[in-house]
Amino acid sequence: DSGLDIDALQTVARGVNKLKELNPERSFLVITHYQRLLNFIVPDYVHVLYNGEIIKSGDKSLALELEDKGYSWLTGDAAA
Repeated sequence: DSGLDIDALQTVARGVNKLKELNPERSFLVITHYQRLLNFIVPDYVHVLYNGEIIKSGDKSLALELEDKGYSWLTGDAAA
């Protein structure tokens, strides 16, 4: 979602949600650094990748926690 304004973000989200509605068995991999996309596409799972590995998994609440706390509590890296 990098570089998308709010209108474009909503357009993308509508498209993903429509495809999901048409075929509930379909899977999507959505990669984002910004929680705002998750206001429009509610994920079943959230995974945090660090150095090429999944270090934490959860539901949308994990994304909200990351928005609040940042990544350093997971990585131990003050610069994260």
